[in-house]
This record gives sequence, structure tokens and C-alpha cells, in this order.
Amino acid sequence: MNTLTHGLAPEQLGCEEISRESLMKILEIMHRLAAPEAMPELLREIIEVGKLAIVAEAGVLWLLDRDADELVMVSPSSDAPLRRRLGDGWVGVCAQVREMSNIHECRDDDRFQADPLNLPGFETRSLFNVPIIGQDDSLLGVMQWLGARPGQFDHHDEWVGPALAAQAAVAVQHAYMTDELLANAILEREVAVAREIQLSTLPSELPEVDGYGLYGHFLPTSHTGGDLYDLVMLDGQLFMLLGDATGHGFGPALSATQMQAMMRVAFRLGAGLDDAYRQVNNQMAEDLPDDRFITAFMGFLDPASHQVQFHSAGQGPILHYHAAEDRLEWHKPTSFPLGVMELETGAQRAKQLQLAPGDILALVSDGIYEFANANGEQFGEAGVGDVVRRYRGRPVAELGQALVDAAFAFGGDVEQADDITLVLVRRDG
Repeated sequence: MNTLTHGLAPEQLGCEEISRESLMKILEIMHRLAAPEAMPELLREIIEVGKLAIVAEAGVLWLLDRDADELVMVSPSSDAPLRRRLGDGWVGVCAQVREMSNIHECRDDDRFQADPLNLPGFETRSLFNVPIIGQDDSLLGVMQWLGARPGQFDHHDEWVGPALAAQAAVAVQHAYMTDELLANAILEREVAVAREIQLSTLPSELPEVDGYGLYGHFLPTSHTGGDLYDLVMLDGQLFMLLGDATGHGFGPALSATQMQAMMRVAFRLGAGLDDAYRQVNNQMAEDLPDDRFITAFMGFLDPASHQVQFHSAGQGPILHYHAAEDRLEWHKPTSFPLGVMELETGAQRAKQLQLAPGDILALVSDGIYEFANANGEQFGEAGVGDVVRRYRGRPVAELGQALVDAAFAFGGDVEQADDITLVLVRRDG
């Protein structure tokens, strides 16, 4: 590392050897810096040990704000820390050229006078700047040592400075890594909690409905999202629900669970499908942030009449396979997703469809439809329809597993990008 010296001739800098006592003191300082500390304590320790190794009245530590590409004074701390762009003042020049600079008389230095650095208690007469460079050759910041006498920093300090900066770089990067690991641990815990919430909302066992085969399946990604499904008998009818909250993590999982809970409460209080849909939508519109919503299919199957009434709030396509005609019918969403805007009374009426013998109602999340291969092609409606046709006569659980397997086979080496959720209802025949 080069050194820029200003104010004294080279012969004035001294040439004595580093003493054994001084070396031991420096090694002790390095050991102290290697101890794990939280970032504020670490920064104070860097300045304190630096003042011992480099005999200085004060030290200033700047760290690089990578987002703003600016240096921020972090020690001494203040409510409104100073900022400098790269190239501004001696600290900015040190960061830009990545070289030490030793200013022996600040009164005679134009750059210092244009951007002075004086701390309470004394006038800065000598200034020693050392860049902090990480092990990956990245700029982390700058250390500045302030002296009250002209020519206070000599070649001894120019030897100690880079060593101290190198150890400070290790310590700072260690603190950054610790913070990152802690953040990752918190994220992993959040994901685990969200997944537990999701799994706890799934039916522990599916209801038995005379004349029908039922199947439900949920396969989350490593980054938990807000998918869920429900199949439950309410007042002699089969309630079917498939929902997907936008985003991943704890929040979407809670939103989807909240929606499911409100639905069940509304039905148990005697609300019809239309009223429950409207009330839950309006509550979600009030509760959710503007950039959040939930797509959901909700409907009732009457096993006696074989009629399905449903709302599809942004959830689609919904597949109705007509066995007698070997025909695929795709139902688009009937309305916008839950929580986007409030609905007035009577604004939405449930749609209806009739299940004939052998018919299949397939509620499939976009984790299947949008499963992409290496070329970016999606499994899509064609893939789903082909599997339903080929497995229409097999047990409904076998059909569901075939859908999942076919999507993964189509994706090849591409990893699952979204939660996969299925609800299949087939009338015997």
C-alpha cells in the first residue's frame, strides 16, 4: 500500500526499528479486535485500541454505505452522522485511491482547509488516513487519526496503520457476517412458523361424501407462501376452499389463515355463500396493505343435487372435466381477488355447475400451471388437461399425485418455484 505524505521531508520521518515491546502491544490489540462484538461496541473498540497503537488525540471511523456509495462517520457517533462522497476531502480521496495519506501540517494543506475535520477539545494539526479494505478487496471504510502537533505521525504509524486497518476489516466483516447469519436465522424461523401455520390449517382427514371421491394435496416450497385448502362438511354440504395469498413468509400465511377462519365463522353463523364472500372480502380489503390480496375459490357441493355453487376470486382457471363427453371446460375467475376493493350488497352472485357421473372438479393452484422448464415454458392448462384425461378412471388420489409428478417431470432440473395445492372432487360413475 502506498503512502502519500504531506508537510515534512522524508528525512524528518525517523527510521528507528519497531521495538519488541511495541510489537507485542500491537499483537495484543489485534487479539482484542478479533473478539466477537456487536457492531457499536466493535466500532468503539477499534478507535480506542487504535489510539493506543497510533498515538493520537482522536480517531474517526467511516464505513461505506454501499447503497448510497458514500462514507458515513460512525465513530464518534451522532444523531446526524456526517457523509462524504468518494473523492471529497481527504477521507474521500483515501477511499477513492485506496492509499494512506499522512498530512503533517493541516494548516498548510488546501484540501484539509476546504473540508476541515476538528473534534471538540483541540485543533487538528496532523491527519493520518488509512483505507479499510476487506479480504475480498472490497472497500469497507476509512480510519482517520487526528493529532494536535504538526508531524505527529511517523513511519512507525504508517507501519501500524495498515495492520490495524486489516484487522479492523476482519472485525467489521465478521460483524456483517454475524448480522447476516442472525437475519437468516430469523428468516428461517419465520418460514418454519409460517409453514407450521399452513400445515395446521389443512384438514387432518378428508370427509366422506357418499358418491364422491375427494383429494387434497399441499406441497410448499422452501420459501413458504400463503396457499391453503379446505374440505369440510357444513350442514350437509361440502365446503371447498383453495386460497393463495400474495408473497412469501409469515404474513401471507397469516392472511390466508385469517381468510379461512372468517369463512368458517361466517358459515357457522348462518351466512350464505354470497354474503360470506362479500363480508370476508370487505374485511380483507380493510385489513390488508394495498399491495396484498388473496386469490381464492370457495364453493359448496350439494351431494344430493350434485350442484356446485362457487365464487372464484381471482383464482383460475378452474377445470370441470365432463366424463360423458370427454370434454375439458375451463372456468375463468368470477371476480377480482379478495381484499382488492370493497363490494356492495348483491354485487356478486355465485356461479353454478352440475357434476354428472364421472365428472371431475379440479382446483389447481398456479404452482402447477406455472411450473416452468429450463426454456421458460409453463406446464399450463394443456399439461393439466392431459393428465386429467389419462387418469380420469384411476383413484382420485392417484390422479392428484400424477398431476404433481407430471409437473416436476416437465420442469426437469428446474426447482419448484411456488407452492403446489390441489383439491379434486370426482363424482362416482
